[in-house]
Amino acid sequence: MDKDLSSIQEARDLAEQAHTAWQSWRHATQVQVDRVCAAMAEAGFHAAARLGHLAQEETGFGVAAHKQLKNEFASRGVWESIQPLRTAGIIRNDPSRHLYEIAWSLGVIAALTPSTNPTSTAIFKALIAVKARNAIVIAPHPSAARCTHQAVQALAVAAENAGAPKGLLSCMQQISLPGTQALLSHRRTALILATGGAAMVRAAHAIGKPAYGVGPGNVPVYVDRSANLERAARYIVASKAFDYSTICASEQAIVADKPIARRLAELLRQEGAYFTREQETAALRHLLFHPDGSMNTAVVAKSAPFVAEAAGFTVPAETRVLVAPLAQIGPTEPLSHEKLTTVLAWYEAEGWEQGCEISLALIEAGGLGHTQIIHAEDGRVVLNFALEKPVFRILANTMGTLGALGLTTGLMPSLTLGSGGVGGSITGDNITATHLLNIKRLAYEMSSPPPEALTEGQLPGANAAGAPAAAPSPEALEQRVREIVQRILQAA
Repeated sequence: MDKDLSSIQEARDLAEQAHTAWQSWRHATQVQVDRVCAAMAEAGFHAAARLGHLAQEETGFGVAAHKQLKNEFASRGVWESIQPLRTAGIIRNDPSRHLYEIAWSLGVIAALTPSTNPTSTAIFKALIAVKARNAIVIAPHPSAARCTHQAVQALAVAAENAGAPKGLLSCMQQISLPGTQALLSHRRTALILATGGAAMVRAAHAIGKPAYGVGPGNVPVYVDRSANLERAARYIVASKAFDYSTICASEQAIVADKPIARRLAELLRQEGAYFTREQETAALRHLLFHPDGSMNTAVVAKSAPFVAEAAGFTVPAETRVLVAPLAQIGPTEPLSHEKLTTVLAWYEAEGWEQGCEISLALIEAGGLGHTQIIHAEDGRVVLNFALEKPVFRILANTMGTLGALGLTTGLMPSLTLGSGGVGGSITGDNITATHLLNIKRLAYEMSSPPPEALTEGQLPGANAAGAPAAAPSPEALEQRVREIVQRILQAA
């Protein structure tokens, strides 16, 4: 059969199978849902190393050990964040208003996953979809089809063994643009969950179905004169070098307050940064971007020595990131845009007010709605940055890459980061299970109390699971974050 026809037929078959599975799964109790999701999370966690190696081998992007950490986060980390959520039956009850909120699943979720974070994104999306009592069909990026399928298959087997209906989660193997479009536009598809490049997200929104899409990140990191410079330098280099900058929330440009710029540059060099000379910067401009502004995929998610050699110059073997001093921002300066590889831009600012102006220009050049990072001990400066930036994640004194995902911060753990209305997205939230369900509301007249028997867990289809599972204690979370940060900082 023709490849496109085969892909279209597979998309249709998987969508129908998912819908059939959802017809029974939408009646699952909270106990059943949580048993299945816990099994999926454990399967993803135990396969994290294998899937990380598969993803690196198949795509050629990033670092296998770092992909393993992302897989661990996408499975166990995400599961712990959504485990306490009620997603079946009556999920909230306000006795004073005689109001009852009832979870209602959406149906079949069509999910697009990227080549840069293929297995972790697939694990994450499968978990949040099934937790909200949906079915999910994943359409992977063609260059990551095998590893993504392996990730989904590991979770599907675990889900079915724990009681989920067959076909509840699946992954396309015959990948083509017509096949993916057939999945997105299928009559059984209730919602599209798109993570990937700008073109992919635009295509998802153009289908005409409800869709969560994410915009590109062009994340500035401002380092104020009040910052802990040693920590800032250590975090910036480690974050940008993590998986060779495959995550859209990774730092893209350093904006250094002039009084501390020289010292910060020295500390960055100690952490493995190489500041490029003018000719080397020009070579990077030519290498990283095509004339139409698109990025050269040959250097996406590659090590700093690899990128330097491809640009025609050499750097020490231990170099972790390349830092290019720039003066311009916007169309005339390609390096001021998002760079999904180990290259950072460098700007200097006369005080935090100009730091704000430069950060805003960078965000408007390609990262509206996404993320801003700031290193400062002056709370007034941090607050001014938080108030004035058109982004929905403002990270203070942490790593951008994993702070935005919710791994080292209190943000909701997620691998799909909304960019809000300014970024062309329906939400600025970190997408999670609560975004994949609707809520029905049963409302009595406030002057007429409801029957006494109408209590949580006693409506048809509701659960009788008792109180939701307790989240890890703050102390346990803090200890885990410290351990994760150490793993990242120690990684070569």
